[in-house]
Amino acid sequence: MRSILFLMLGAVSASAQFSIQSADGTVTLRKNNELVTQYRTDSKVPYLYPISAPGGSNLSRHWPMEKDAPGEETDHPHHRSLWLSHGSVNGFDFWAWTGEKDARIVHQSTGTVNAQGNKATFSVSLAWQGDKKTLLEEARQYTVEDLDDATRVIDVTSTLKAVSGDVLFGDTKEGFFAFRVDRSLRLKGPTAKGGILDNHGRKDAECWGKKSAYVTFHGPDDQGKPAVITMMDHPSNLRHETWWHARDYGLLAANPFGIHDFEGKKDKTLGNHTLKDQKSLTFRYRLVLHRGEVDESQIANWWKSFSQS
Repeated sequence: MRSILFLMLGAVSASAQFSIQSADGTVTLRKNNELVTQYRTDSKVPYLYPISAPGGSNLSRHWPMEKDAPGEETDHPHHRSLWLSHGSVNGFDFWAWTGEKDARIVHQSTGTVNAQGNKATFSVSLAWQGDKKTLLEEARQYTVEDLDDATRVIDVTSTLKAVSGDVLFGDTKEGFFAFRVDRSLRLKGPTAKGGILDNHGRKDAECWGKKSAYVTFHGPDDQGKPAVITMMDHPSNLRHETWWHARDYGLLAANPFGIHDFEGKKDKTLGNHTLKDQKSLTFRYRLVLHRGEVDESQIANWWKSFSQS
């Protein structure tokens, strides 16, 4: 009887493990045979989709990856779930791909992928190309970890290196590390029931363009159950606490470069940052996905853990 019980527990434990697969520039992460997320390179910038909380509830936008999500708006086709890009890099628009110049972040290779227990990691090498010339080489690492049965974190570390001369990150609100939340978690839309808050006590529209360490979207998921999404800017990042492009239609983006837009200044160069040739700049971000009611003290504890890592 004890042997049978041991085997049963072993089977449950094994089924609770992350599993990860890499093929042809795509990395697929599963748990309990359910899709957690997938790293995709079928757009001008790589992105993760879907973004699932423990238990399988997707918290990210579906369109344009999926065409038939009921009530899904079809604005901003460049808003693809979870991604990193910027609207002005040596004059190239890696965010919305406007203008005549061709800007794209090209997947070069996938590094080591690893899954063990409640944690999975993988790395990728990318090239930020403007008109096919590589301006930046990027080493990016993703880590997905379940902290408990209700809380999942996605950590993204990006190291950007200027490889063809100096690189100017221009002052624009269109960037940088971004997530587009699902329909019911928004403040605006046919099924919107969400709210926004930050670590300074601001709420909803007050959070846009302000500096803070983290910003939270909260509300019901697509199953009607309470969910919390918090994006965090690590203290080591450039210009921490950063500015936030947090919109009522569901965009949540940390942006250290958009000063004149966010603060309403006339000088459009205030947020400019020049990365010198052959120099590197590293950014660290965390996305917390939680099934449960919003609890500001709990969010503060998540932040403390990340900020001290």
